[in-house]
Amino acid sequence: MNYQEALAYILKFADYERLPRSALVWDLRRMERLLARLGNPQNAARSIHVAGTKGKGSTSAMIASILTQAGYRTGLYTSPHLLSFTERVQINGQPITEHAFARLTELLKPEVETSNKTDGPGELTTFEILTALAFAYFREIKADYQVMEVGLGGRLDATNVVKPEVCVITSISYDHMDVLGNTLTQIATEKAGIIKPGSTVVCSPQPPEAMDVIEKTCQRLGVRLVRVGTEVTWHNEDFSPEGQSFHVKGLKREYDLFMPLLGEHQLENAAAAVAAAEVLVDSGAGISERNITEGLKRVRWPGRLQVLRREPRVVIDCAHNAYSVKKLAESLKRYFNFKRAILIIGTSSDKDIAGIVKEAAPLTQEVIVCRSRNPRAVAPAVLANEFLKHGINPVFTESIASAMTLALARAGAEDLICATGSVFVAAEVMEYTGTKV
Repeated sequence: MNYQEALAYILKFADYERLPRSALVWDLRRMERLLARLGNPQNAARSIHVAGTKGKGSTSAMIASILTQAGYRTGLYTSPHLLSFTERVQINGQPITEHAFARLTELLKPEVETSNKTDGPGELTTFEILTALAFAYFREIKADYQVMEVGLGGRLDATNVVKPEVCVITSISYDHMDVLGNTLTQIATEKAGIIKPGSTVVCSPQPPEAMDVIEKTCQRLGVRLVRVGTEVTWHNEDFSPEGQSFHVKGLKREYDLFMPLLGEHQLENAAAAVAAAEVLVDSGAGISERNITEGLKRVRWPGRLQVLRREPRVVIDCAHNAYSVKKLAESLKRYFNFKRAILIIGTSSDKDIAGIVKEAAPLTQEVIVCRSRNPRAVAPAVLANEFLKHGINPVFTESIASAMTLALARAGAEDLICATGSVFVAAEVMEYTGTKV
């Protein structure tokens, strides 16, 4: 196989990033049986498992960067990607090569085919196969640590086959209610499903009902809980469009830090990453204060409050629920000076569209609604109808490229263009501007 053939093979299975999730059959037995056929590669490296609604990818990237700076060979598995599937599987910050991706897919193929014929229940999904590929790759390159971001939920996610030393649960809010439940208690129960005996849990600040679930799960399993926001705290010191300086009071010491990621929520994520690093020290990891400082200084997590050009300023963000859009609007006003904002927005059809628009509407009257190429993208008319309820009459476009062309034609040098609503919107703006990951 070459890379394109390998990708086509994996994508021929059910891909619930593109298909309606109502058809998804949740069952970890498929994953467990496939991994058993592969010799259980998920157990080859020490694991950090990260779940949450908002910030789990950023926090995973921060932890992986700290471990890399400490001299460990560190695997990072995240989803979805921006421009290439290879971004999902990284070692020391570098994506898997297309050659290795294709070679491992070819090695997995006979085991996948056998599993689908004999194991059940149901066929393996695209995400499950990609997760198995990541485990196989991390074993092959002899990773010391693997930082695994949950794809969806936690309890029944394909990544929930590891035996983590640290479980991190970032901010929980409403998202994927069609799968995870309609209350924060139900959603938190799914996220808390990654907690296992013998691990330590690092938990970001949560709504009371979500924290109650996590506390009770830790008590039931006899697991130590580290609370970010009380045991580990932070405060912002300075910021610019290039990043922010901040101070973290950890479990062991205090840190003066800088990272090139914007947003107050990223300070919370960084505090969680520091707490996770300190917990790993307790279990024997050689992580110094300098490793933490350099790891956060060098962290890369594209597509999150990322500036693609300056005059006019073009910013992309992967915000895809009401909470994250609210934080995005706050961050734009906090971190950037602009005369007026032009909002480009497209979302997936399974999102809380009314909630997203409610949080986006106060930002600007200049709105362009569009849709990405993702099959789950909602029709622009649906978004437009929601904006009309807030007194905003948006412009329709059928593609991200046409939305960008229109926005750039309208914007002055002192204006700001923000494109958001999904990872897929952010990715297509990166394509339009020629930005690399």
